[in-house]
Amino acid sequence: QVQLVESGGGLVQAGGSLRLSCAASGRTFSTCAMGWFRQAPGKEREFVAAINWSGATTYYADSVKGRFTISRDNAKSTVYLQMNSLKPEDTAVYYCAARGVPLASTRSYEYGHWGQGTQVTVSS
Repeated sequence: QVQLVESGGGLVQAGGSLRLSCAASGRTFSTCAMGWFRQAPGKEREFVAAINWSGATTYYADSVKGRFTISRDNAKSTVYLQMNSLKPEDTAVYYCAARGVPLASTRSYEYGHWGQGTQVTVSS
């Protein structure tokens, strides 16, 4: 079992930056691929970014490529999402997810463990 706790969300103006953190506990973090997903009001949850167990492989949604960076610190059992050049359309609840295998995926149904989410609001 993996417990995930996100932090770092908040209100920011367009063009600003935020860094989300997701602290994991309960299982060997370094064996898990990690992902970030988001869900805006009235919309389905969508993939944002994913990273494999070592951090060597990352994936991004086209909508955030070049603006967001996913990274991990296995010594701290934490995954991060650095978000730059934020846009109002980035407003959503952001969820951290863990996959019980080392390889990353862009598909939400392949992640078995989820955090409670953190709200990100970008004002225009």
